[in-house]
Amino acid sequence: MTEVLFVLTVIYVAYVLYVVNNDKKAIVKSLILAAEPEKPAVSVEQSPIEPVPKKEPAKTLNTEIPKPVKSTTTKKTAATKKGLKDPKTGDIATTYNNYRFTKRWIKEALVAEGLVEKVYKNNELNADIETRIKAAIAKLETMEQYKAYN
Repeated sequence: MTEVLFVLTVIYVAYVLYVVNNDKKAIVKSLILAAEPEKPAVSVEQSPIEPVPKKEPAKTLNTEIPKPVKSTTTKKTAATKKGLKDPKTGDIATTYNNYRFTKRWIKEALVAEGLVEKVYKNNELNADIETRIKAAIAKLETMEQYKAYN
């Protein structure tokens, strides 16, 4: 008897959670619909069909195909992208602002280049060390072998 009561209680709780969840979705949907401005109804009027004027063919044929204009914006965005490339594996890291989450090879590269004394543990970091690390990462970005986007 207690098992049946337990099963019925679980089913009832699941039903209540289902109803509450659907009510929240309905409220959010109605708020979204209320926030959108109503679009005025567009009346469709048929206009009389007008004949399209025929163009006269050109007397001389222009056989030149216009060349597509190349966009220089892609080159500019590639030059402004920041990133460090691991010279050993070719791995590119784009997020290294926080030393705690910086990849291991970047930390080892800082030590190998002599920009930092050692690889610091998270509990060894303080404001002074972090400013030195940020300056060292800026110097590492300028080195040719670590540039990801040339």
